[in-house]
Amino acid sequence: MAESVLIVGAGSGLSASLARLCESKGMKVVLAARNIEKLKDLKKEIKAHLIKCDVTNIKSVTNLFKKTDKIVGAPNLVIYNPSKSLGGNIIDLDPKKAYEAINITCYGGFLVAQQATKRMLKKKRGSIFFTGATASVKGFPKSSVFAMGKFGLRGLAQSLARELHPQNIHIGHFIIDGGIGRENYGSYKTIHPDSIAKTYLEFHYQDKSAWSWETELRTSVEKF
Repeated sequence: MAESVLIVGAGSGLSASLARLCESKGMKVVLAARNIEKLKDLKKEIKAHLIKCDVTNIKSVTNLFKKTDKIVGAPNLVIYNPSKSLGGNIIDLDPKKAYEAINITCYGGFLVAQQATKRMLKKKRGSIFFTGATASVKGFPKSSVFAMGKFGLRGLAQSLARELHPQNIHIGHFIIDGGIGRENYGSYKTIHPDSIAKTYLEFHYQDKSAWSWETELRTSVEKF
């Protein structure tokens, strides 16, 4: 039976590369986003299914998985990509906007992981992956909100790995240390999204005797 993937927070960058790669491996693809209009071309290209979802809303996330169940069944792989950056001095930041950003970057990951786990425990297998950033391990000036969100998401992933790996659910956290793009790939100034996608799939297919829960990806010229 063909595997299925649910990519949450789908867009035209990394998510599109992941969707194309998964489809090429024979996987059924479901894409979720607040704005699904932007995904119509990708839908036609790989025959993906689109579902509108607000990751900060409990009911919306619950409905996302119920709809996914009907379309492809419980997904074998769930990837959480959403994040929202809010830069600025701590004294100037709008508390409401900060709250919204942290909910998108971190709390939404919890909601998605909870629904995915319920289904994967019944199947006794599955993978849940979270997309991190440099901010997952480094707090930069005027980036407190993004750091809180990404640090929290990493903490969620680490905790879930320890809880769920023994139950055959593979957790992955990917620290993307650098900009993602296709235009400067030849000079290695950006990380090509297709290359990142390959790493995600390699993680999904890791042998249980050597499971990882986290990896860092950066270009050969990136300082760290």
